[in-house]
Amino acid sequence: MAVSVASVTDICRAARAASRRLATLPTADKDAALHRIADALLARTPEILEANARDLEAGRENGLSAALLDRLLLDPERIAAIAAQVRDIAALPDPVGEVLDGFRLPNGLDVAKTRTPLGVVAVVYEARPNVTIDAAALCLKSGNAIVLRGSSSAAHSNAVLASIAAAEAPEGAIGLVAGGGREELADLATQDELVDLIIPRGGEGLKKALTAVATVPMIFAASGNCHVYVDADADLDVARDIILNAKTQRPGVCNAAETLLVHRDVAGAFLPGALAALRDAGVELRGDAHVRALDRAVIPATDEDWDTEYLALVLAVGVVDSVEDAIDHVNRHGSGHSEAIVTGAYAAARAFELGVDAACVYVNASTRFTDGGEFGFGAEIGNSTQKLHARGPIGLRELCSFKYVVRGDGHVRA
Repeated sequence: MAVSVASVTDICRAARAASRRLATLPTADKDAALHRIADALLARTPEILEANARDLEAGRENGLSAALLDRLLLDPERIAAIAAQVRDIAALPDPVGEVLDGFRLPNGLDVAKTRTPLGVVAVVYEARPNVTIDAAALCLKSGNAIVLRGSSSAAHSNAVLASIAAAEAPEGAIGLVAGGGREELADLATQDELVDLIIPRGGEGLKKALTAVATVPMIFAASGNCHVYVDADADLDVARDIILNAKTQRPGVCNAAETLLVHRDVAGAFLPGALAALRDAGVELRGDAHVRALDRAVIPATDEDWDTEYLALVLAVGVVDSVEDAIDHVNRHGSGHSEAIVTGAYAAARAFELGVDAACVYVNASTRFTDGGEFGFGAEIGNSTQKLHARGPIGLRELCSFKYVVRGDGHVRA
């Protein structure tokens, strides 16, 4: 089956019809479709690479940053990894019908709280063609139909990937909306009679654009202004390894660190070596007065730097007086994504865990682990920075609601 080129409303209406069938589809049928998708991805790798090359060429001509080009890039290894993630999703337990709670009322009624698909999920995303397959596979496994709306920068890649997935799924289960600009986005965001949830996966600009018009409920998988705080009781060698990984392992992703905070008591011992290692890795450093007193080559940080998701080899660095000051800084400037403390002190770790308002809080580990695949979810549609109804990596269970199934024996209420 080819991906539909119908209107937004027609695609959403087809998805609504498909969602009724998907909600009752046996696990074996869903898993078989997922394995067919994985097989087709590998078999059609040359076709995917050709489409992706066209997107990359256009991206370079349009001046896309190195970080965005890296997000856009597909190669045989990345396609194989995407296919492997689809198989990982197939291997996971089916969340549909899972009993969350159960009890018998005094009147003899049996009540079971069970997971049920949301219905129709729309995913809006920027320059990440892998999301096309990750999102489609997660929705298929969780019994949801999906409407995909990628960015124009990945139009050719998304079209091929969506067609591959749609060909192996029930009719209407996977739809692609493409090519209509802001009007199309607004049309999708107001399909509240047909779409149950929109998940925007992109920057603050996308978030604002949707917030202004959406009537469909949303869960934001938005920006990641992530911090690493090195406490007074940190192992400084471990801290250096963690900040290097969090900043440089893949700087163009939302779980990369954008700010390093260091306790004043260890700043003199830690920062000279850590800053040198970061600079050797190609990182541009922007620091406060305390940091610049230790390294005059550091660029003065502005107020804007503390609030910026660079998605590049740029890092803001500051010195704080206590773990409480670090928590205050993170909560004022962070985006609620992923935050890390490096410490050997239980009290400091516990204060950070309880005090930081973020979806994921790490103790002595890199922020780079915030990922559905790393968490054992097979993949993710995005990382929610909200508190309702899902927070953190959005996997199979986060794509479900629940219903109460009540069984009786001719019961009537007096």
